[in-house]
Amino acid sequence: MQSPFQVQFIGATGTVTGSKYLIKYDRYKILIDCGLFQGIKNVRRRNWNELPFPADQVDAVLLTHAHIDHSGFLPALMKRGFHGPVYSSEATHALCKVLLPDAGFLQEEDARYANKKKFSKHDPAEPLYTEEDARKVLKQFKDVPQGETLTLPGGMTAQFIPAGHILGATSIRLEFQGKSITFTGDVGRSNDAIMYPPQPLPATDYLVVESTYGDRRHEEVDAEEAIADVINRTYKRGGIVLMPAFAVGRAQLVLHYLQRLRDQQRIPSLPVYLNSPMAIRATSIFFSHHDLHKLTEDDCQRMDDMTIYVKTTEESIALVEKKTPAIIISASGMASGGRVLHHLKALISDPRNSILFLGYQAGGTRGDSLLKGADHIKIHGQYCQVQAEIANLQALSSHGDYVEISDWLKKMPGKPRKVFITHGETCAADAMRRHLKDEFSWDVEVPEYLDIALLD
Repeated sequence: MQSPFQVQFIGATGTVTGSKYLIKYDRYKILIDCGLFQGIKNVRRRNWNELPFPADQVDAVLLTHAHIDHSGFLPALMKRGFHGPVYSSEATHALCKVLLPDAGFLQEEDARYANKKKFSKHDPAEPLYTEEDARKVLKQFKDVPQGETLTLPGGMTAQFIPAGHILGATSIRLEFQGKSITFTGDVGRSNDAIMYPPQPLPATDYLVVESTYGDRRHEEVDAEEAIADVINRTYKRGGIVLMPAFAVGRAQLVLHYLQRLRDQQRIPSLPVYLNSPMAIRATSIFFSHHDLHKLTEDDCQRMDDMTIYVKTTEESIALVEKKTPAIIISASGMASGGRVLHHLKALISDPRNSILFLGYQAGGTRGDSLLKGADHIKIHGQYCQVQAEIANLQALSSHGDYVEISDWLKKMPGKPRKVFITHGETCAADAMRRHLKDEFSWDVEVPEYLDIALLD
């Protein structure tokens, strides 16, 4: 008799955050991804919930990529008793060395602020985990070389398949006793300006597909021209362009576009500041991995020469006080935390300035509120009037839309027995379900939070 084989959907259901999938087979348990819930409060609260499994019984974690909504719960899992290996690509490990300690630092900062302002229900407020916790869990990482098959306890095997999206991102295919399940992770664009397209998947019995853009196409926009238009308009007003950017992926992409626009003299030679310690370190990692992206060493050097790196707190404070035209790139990409908030507070009430968002904004974030026309925004406990120009460049998303993902899946041999749609807001996930069912005649469903599927 074959051993039971099942998956439980512990995150990324009805939301684009908190990715976690618990695989049970024989007497073993592994997690695919271990992400932090982000966005609206009732979703974020799940980070504090009891886990539906004992953390100390998880044999291993396998990461698709480094983004915090896929990796950011790892230190909390370790605190709850997990001491097994964390398997990932080498580039994902390198990026997690940047992202996870920063996430721990922000958790500590949030707790300190809550205690100072006394608005927490808990006295004292505690961080979910600390920077030191994050550094400890990094010792559990083990790199999986590209192309190698990983053997897990009990005879489970895992393949990591490059998925575009960001540096080191992969899909993961598991096989156990002749049955297979593949997790796409976040799927990159077919024509990304700096990342290679996702590699075709091998045949699989079960498939878990992301659906961030399951209900819409990316706009057919000339990204360089759109960026140039905002910069040139703002420059004529004597203003500053603030670009909230995800530290990994988006910051490097926009630096590439700015370098090209300056070289072609399509924008003024304004100073370009990168004000995010995390983005600065991620950019350095990006520059050192030429084999994983399209840019040459010369491209990277020109980007490096153009950029003014804001490293210290003192330099950041001085930049916040700047009033003359400039371009400032700062994290986080949804204006949910980090140094970008100080710039936003300083710039948002001046109509000369522009705030240019660079892609998807999750529900409940400041970015989402601003793009929906909020006339006031709360930053550091104060409401600021919105007078600056607010723009968004959806075309810069690093996620494939539903047509790009469908076209990618056509290259996969065979027909999955069942497909599960995750990592999308409710409407996007259901739209993706309909698209795949109509186009492929596949058996497709959208699991709910904590649902279990038997892989029989």
